[in-house]
Amino acid sequence: MLNYKRCSEVNIDSVFSAFKISFSDYMIKMDISKEIFINRFFDTEGNSIERSFIAFDSNNPIGIILGGIKNYEGIPTMRCGSFAVHPSYRGTNVSIELFKLHRNEAVRNGCKQLFLEVIKDNFRAIKFYENVGYQKIYELNYFYTQNMKPLIKNNNMQLEIKRKDINDIKLVFKNLKDFHINWQNDIDYMDKVGDAYFYSAYKQYSLLGVLCIDSNGKIIFLWVNKHYRCKSIGKTLLSSAYIDLNLSKLSIGFPNNNLMQGFINHIGFVKNPISQYEMYLTL
Repeated sequence: MLNYKRCSEVNIDSVFSAFKISFSDYMIKMDISKEIFINRFFDTEGNSIERSFIAFDSNNPIGIILGGIKNYEGIPTMRCGSFAVHPSYRGTNVSIELFKLHRNEAVRNGCKQLFLEVIKDNFRAIKFYENVGYQKIYELNYFYTQNMKPLIKNNNMQLEIKRKDINDIKLVFKNLKDFHINWQNDIDYMDKVGDAYFYSAYKQYSLLGVLCIDSNGKIIFLWVNKHYRCKSIGKTLLSSAYIDLNLSKLSIGFPNNNLMQGFINHIGFVKNPISQYEMYLTL
């Protein structure tokens, strides 16, 4: 017999089991521990165990949909942080029932839109999302480099680079005007990343650029004052973090952005074959 519950109503072991079995044949291997699962999905990424739902067949967990609500770019938004069903139950009503619970939870909490990210090659999932009303809006691309030579040479030596806390980036965010930033590069995400490092570029006490990067070299946020671009400020921030943190590579992901695309092309980043769509459903 199929039944559905809030994840807050069951043991976290059942939630983790549903996640593991439902992603067992996923195109990207999701071999993570329970502790990492909890920290990543129910802390850093902003999902709420009270806003998430799990499907059972008798006592066996067979599907899961994680949800988190926040005011995203000025709009109350429910994000689907993970959605998967046991391979043997795909094509049944399990996906539809989980989605209905997710959507109803959003409506009940005053959300005006649903949002998710999906891998571009996951055609079955995309078809499902489109059938229930989602639309592709942004494309998320990912890049990396292990060649640090272009970063290290010709840096701006007139800058003072300081490792700081998140406050300079919060100041920058207050002044960003209608600039789309993906969920996992947003200020709320940065504030929860346990191994995030923050760097600021100053010239004569003026803040010209900021960087947030984690201990694995993932660039979470990079910004340079528009009046000082093309002066090696972004490159100098990255090279300073690379040296300071003893990194072996750098990586970055971002939605459609011609300025960032041009910058990473210039310093030699390579495109990852995996890319995603950001999909939205207006409520």
